[in-house]
Amino acid sequence: MDYSIKNTTREERLKIVKKALGISITEAKMPTDETLKIVKEYVDGKKELQEVQREIIERYKK
Repeated sequence: MDYSIKNTTREERLKIVKKALGISITEAKMPTDETLKIVKEYVDGKKELQEVQREIIERYKK
């Protein structure tokens, strides 16, 4: 499936994010507020999913 902003609605992006966050917290801590803020930019159509992934990975590398 193409998860790009142009091929998804806000509601679809929200469902994608909720599912991914649900999976991620089954074995880990809740994401930080900063991470959730970055993810919201995808939901709101401001950043592509790939950009969000790169930004979050960079934050955790530090």
